[in-house]
Amino acid sequence: MHGLPNLAAGSIAFVGSHLALSHPLRPALTARLGEARFTIVYSIVAAITLTWFVMAAAAAPAAPLWWVAAPGIWDLATLVMLLAAILLAGSLVGNPAMVDPTLHPNIPAAPRGVLAITRHPMMWAFTLWAIVHVVLWGSAANLIVSAAIGILAFFGARAQDGKKLRLLGPAWQGWQAKTSFWPFGAQIAGRSPWRAAVPNAAILLGGVVIWLVATGAHQWAGGPVAGPWRWIGQH
Repeated sequence: MHGLPNLAAGSIAFVGSHLALSHPLRPALTARLGEARFTIVYSIVAAITLTWFVMAAAAAPAAPLWWVAAPGIWDLATLVMLLAAILLAGSLVGNPAMVDPTLHPNIPAAPRGVLAITRHPMMWAFTLWAIVHVVLWGSAANLIVSAAIGILAFFGARAQDGKKLRLLGPAWQGWQAKTSFWPFGAQIAGRSPWRAAVPNAAILLGGVVIWLVATGAHQWAGGPVAGPWRWIGQH
């Protein structure tokens, strides 16, 4: 199996196994295997399916290309990707949604920065990435890859809420009441002030660095010029 069928199969294997092992199958398998053995099985499956997915994506044909977004859409997407980069940078610091083997995450008294934007900043960073790539570049390979990443991130975040609620009970329930699944949902609903959603300088700087490196990687990988590099190239 080669080309797009191989990429489709690899994406289904990667996304499906990750969601299944992380959520519906995890309780039964950990009860049977124990936490340590389950972690080994999970890691092996994740490594195999991720390798398959990445290699299939690298080998997938560039055609057919059904659409390329207009320049103004690329400009808007550049700003959306900056937000995604800031969410990703902020998700790496003090994020109670991250895996915590102690089952006692440090849940802030009040959400600040990216956690005030959404309680799943990492998952939304990848969801926004997927949406932007679908809108901008309509190749079959890109649509398969973007759909896989977007489905994994969005539905993974949804399932993560349920898992955290089961594990942490009232603590996570209280965190949900203060935050929002949807970006800026808490601000729109009046549960959190807009000023709380402004990340600190270190997170903003980290987000800008990720944004510049990630968009610059398009050119290094032989893809289209993307992000702020498009603006620089116009002068």
